[in-house]
Amino acid sequence: MAKAEKTTKAKAAEVVKPTYLPRATEKAYFEQAKRTYIFVCPLDAAKAEIAKMVSKEYNVTVEDVRVLTRKGKKTRFSRGKHAYPGTTFRRDHKFAYVTLKEGDKIAVFEEPEEKASSDKKADKKADKAEKKADKKAVKAEKKGDK
Repeated sequence: MAKAEKTTKAKAAEVVKPTYLPRATEKAYFEQAKRTYIFVCPLDAAKAEIAKMVSKEYNVTVEDVRVLTRKGKKTRFSRGKHAYPGTTFRRDHKFAYVTLKEGDKIAVFEEPEEKASSDKKADKKADKAEKKADKKAVKAEKKGDK
C-alpha cells in the first residue's frame, strides 16, 4: 500500500500548478520602469519554467530571467519554562526578476478605470451645490411674483 500512496501523492503534486505572483513593492515599482517585474516563485522552479509560466499566464514575451533565493531568518524558540531554548529557521523565498520585451506590460500597479473616491465626492458636492442654487432661484421667482 505504501507504493499506492506515493503514486497518488505524486499525482496530486503534478496537478497543482504553482502560481507566480507579481510583487507590489516600492522596489518592484522602480524596476517596472526598466521593463523588469519581480515574481514570487516556488523554491524548485527553474529559470526556463519561470519564463514559460509567466509568458503563458500574462500573455507577454520574456527576454531574461534572473533568480534570487533568500534564505530564511534564524529565530529562537522555547519549549516551556525550564526547557533549553533552541533555534530554527523561517522558510526560504525565491524571487524571479523577469525582463519583458519592449512594449509588453503587466498590470501590477495600474488602478482600475472606475472613478476614484475623491472624484465621487467632488461630483456629490457639485450636485448638492446645483440643487441649492436651483432652490434659491425658485424662491427668488416666487418673491418676484408676489
